[in-house]
Amino acid sequence: MQIESLTLRGFRNYDEVTVAPCAGINLFVGDNAHGKTNLVEGIYYLAAGKSFRTHKEAELVGLGREFAELSADVFTEERTKNLRAVLFASRRPRQLFLSGVKQKTFGAFAGNLTAVLFCPDDLSVLRGGAAARRRMIDLALCQLRVGYDNALSEYTRLCEQKSRILRDCEQYPSLLDALPEFSEGMCRYGARILSVRARYLRALGEQAAAFHCEFSGGGETLRMEYHTVSSVDDPFADEAVIYDRLKSHMESHRIAELESGQCLSGVHRDDFELFLGDLPLKSFGSQGQTRTAAISLKLAERELFCRDTGQMPVLLLDDVLSELDAKRQDYLLNKLQRGQIFITCCEPDRLTTVGKTFTVQNGTVAEKE
Repeated sequence: MQIESLTLRGFRNYDEVTVAPCAGINLFVGDNAHGKTNLVEGIYYLAAGKSFRTHKEAELVGLGREFAELSADVFTEERTKNLRAVLFASRRPRQLFLSGVKQKTFGAFAGNLTAVLFCPDDLSVLRGGAAARRRMIDLALCQLRVGYDNALSEYTRLCEQKSRILRDCEQYPSLLDALPEFSEGMCRYGARILSVRARYLRALGEQAAAFHCEFSGGGETLRMEYHTVSSVDDPFADEAVIYDRLKSHMESHRIAELESGQCLSGVHRDDFELFLGDLPLKSFGSQGQTRTAAISLKLAERELFCRDTGQMPVLLLDDVLSELDAKRQDYLLNKLQRGQIFITCCEPDRLTTVGKTFTVQNGTVAEKE
């Protein structure tokens, strides 16, 4: 899989820019706040159907513009396809085009470009709250699993509507009539989400453990645990069984939800935890161990993408190498001998000169001779 050409129009701080990257390493160099991350964000949006920096698409449209356009020619499955997304500053829904044909949903658009992102936030996400870890997993699964993005969007919509009912039902008791419908929908979509997450995290944990063992010279054992609704004793059971478990748990929390005005039951509270041996990484891991685990997770994600799709995903390294010491930089770069890679940084002298180098300044991109 290779991006042959990328064009951004009205996206973030880019008026219009076209880049022709090489099949290997593409290095984008420039000072902070000049547009390096915006370029990576544009690529990621075409792959995942969403930004890794914001939930609001209007923020992706340049200041004073009505819309933004992203377009990429991608060589995949032995032919070149054009992926195009048009985003609007208003509430108008986005438009997606695959080789000139408008697509109704991202599900029909997904899979033509896959990308694995490693950014500075990934180095701290393992120590932060559960929401960041859920988002890391969901962003990957929206690319890898057909229908996951739709299930997640529907679940989120139902959860938000149920939350409003719980919050306002004391003032408007009639709202409670709709509560069972939203709860049922959350259990139905939640069962699908939980089933996909459990299988992906099991595979991710196994692959990350192998990388971590290699990285640490066999001195450490990395282990992952998936935490979901307590009534689900087997996350690998059939979706119908998981649905029943979710429904039972939600019904048992009905009074507590009414009293608190919050959705207390559901997969929107899922999390995963990493252990070094028997000790939780979040509480006992050193800064170096946490960085090693984060690198291992991203390398594992890349391997799973390749295994499941049959193609090496595009790798996006956004200003992350400067956060790593020389040993971890060398380990990561030595593992990146395959596929197309985009690296952004401020210090080009610390990195390889193989491939192409581009300078980024005030929303312009120029290839370095």
